[in-house]
Amino acid sequence: MRITLPVALLTGCVLVLVGCQGTGRQADVKLDSAALAMFAPLPDVMASPDNPITEAKVELGRALYFEKRLSRDNSVSCNDCHHLDRYGADTGNVSVGVGGALGGRNSPTVYNAAGHIAQFWDGRAPNVEQQAKGPILNPVEMAMPGDPAVMKALAADAKYRAMFKAAFPDAASPMTYDNLGKAIGAFERKLVTPSRWDRFLKGEDSVLTNEEKAGFNTFVTVGCATCHNGPYVGGTMYQKAGVVNPWPDTSDVGREAVTRQPADRMVFKVPSLRNIERTGPYFHNGKVVSLDSALTTMAHAQLGKQLTPQQIQQITAWLKTLTGDIPATYVTPPVGG
Repeated sequence: MRITLPVALLTGCVLVLVGCQGTGRQADVKLDSAALAMFAPLPDVMASPDNPITEAKVELGRALYFEKRLSRDNSVSCNDCHHLDRYGADTGNVSVGVGGALGGRNSPTVYNAAGHIAQFWDGRAPNVEQQAKGPILNPVEMAMPGDPAVMKALAADAKYRAMFKAAFPDAASPMTYDNLGKAIGAFERKLVTPSRWDRFLKGEDSVLTNEEKAGFNTFVTVGCATCHNGPYVGGTMYQKAGVVNPWPDTSDVGREAVTRQPADRMVFKVPSLRNIERTGPYFHNGKVVSLDSALTTMAHAQLGKQLTPQQIQQITAWLKTLTGDIPATYVTPPVGG
């Protein structure tokens, strides 16, 4: 018996489902090549000509990433707000700094972040090298009184004196705060988490299920790919929170606080969706716990649409293909760290 399922026409993608003769087996879902052209596999390393990566620089950066002496009371490291064993994010809606102080925004993941257009939700740092220096001096995060105090604490340790010299062999004075940022940045530029989606983009068609492929088609059709595209599935542009319908919380003005331009009110960096199933809670305030709720909120506020339960299920299935592998050996705390 031949079974023919309906043809579903999608904007930008055509999804054709047909039965298979005598088996009842559903044919493979097809993804439109024009839609796929909006995406790309992750790079092996997020390199920068301004900060060449060397093994010595990376090892120093890894040690500094886990170093609690970068905080005023030796209680907080970079890893305490961006847990590398938990996909580089924080499980709270905001992070806890020195003395129990609470940050103002959710801590985004550091995995794959070095490839973004800028750093922080408001884009105030142009790269990870500059971003790395910010929280250390932030009074509600690591709360060091100034970069001289930071470098004095590190210079008291012979290990760091040797590591800075090895990482920056041509520098007359290798132990500088800028070099600290470069070392942490070099480490973070290798925090890449390739996933099944990357394998698919490289030609392994069978690595995705039909449900996951249908989820990609739905993701593109409803309009999510307008902002979430490229190798990082986001991270390449700024967008207003509340394009079509008002955003539920307008207490954070976003980039306006950085640029002082009224047009930037409620504008934030579009986050990457890489590892999104593992990096909740969501949005700049971390107030949305479930991925389903995040999808519902985004569709309403940004697209003016109400997703059906089936659409949410399909999109979620595809988003889970973006969950990559944590480079366990690379991100293991250094001995004594």
